[in-house]
Amino acid sequence: MITLRPSNERGHANHGWLDSYHTFSFANYYDPEHMGFRALRVINEDQVAPGRGFGTHPHRDMEIISYVLSGSVAHKDSMGNAATIQAGEVQRITAGTGIAHSEFNPSDADPVHFLQIWILPDTPGLTPSYDEKVFSTADKQGQWRQVASHNPVEGAVHINQDVDIYATVLTAGDRQPFTFRPGRYGWVQVASGKISLNGHSLEAGDGAAISDETLLDIQAHSEAEVLLFDLA
Repeated sequence: MITLRPSNERGHANHGWLDSYHTFSFANYYDPEHMGFRALRVINEDQVAPGRGFGTHPHRDMEIISYVLSGSVAHKDSMGNAATIQAGEVQRITAGTGIAHSEFNPSDADPVHFLQIWILPDTPGLTPSYDEKVFSTADKQGQWRQVASHNPVEGAVHINQDVDIYATVLTAGDRQPFTFRPGRYGWVQVASGKISLNGHSLEAGDGAAISDETLLDIQAHSEAEVLLFDLA
């Protein structure tokens, strides 16, 4: 079964400096029918104006993943990490027993566009930790590239949950299949472009929950970037 989550039905908050779309309930957007999917709790599509950002704020017991689509994010946290994450990079924070962090757009001219993803951890009270990895367009072109996993390969970041996150970049006409192991669930999030998913049309911002499906057939109808969550 494939259940679509159209972009225009997401929660939306425009604060001037921040334009944010919420796939699942978040902050002042509450929808009891969209509280998450399996261990996937948040997918926020954020655009932050030049020179603005999220001030220092706390988190605990959450795996927080930032996937930068364009621009850059300057990160600082209470663990002593300070880094600027560029387009193509993936950042993971295990909030565990508690961290505080800030995210800021260091550019004085260009907005930053990124996905903020929260995943519920498999164990509460973990020791906080941080990681980041670079994945070029070539790494993802025409193939599923694992970018985060409980059992990472090929340089993916580690997450504390039975979830594999893949990304692919496609040109118009490309087909990209994916086969689920028995008992697995999926979520597809279109970061850019237009695709079909087992015959369903999706475009940038659209998502889809997948259950009781073995094979996904994704075809690109334009240049596209797609994230796939393989969930227990």
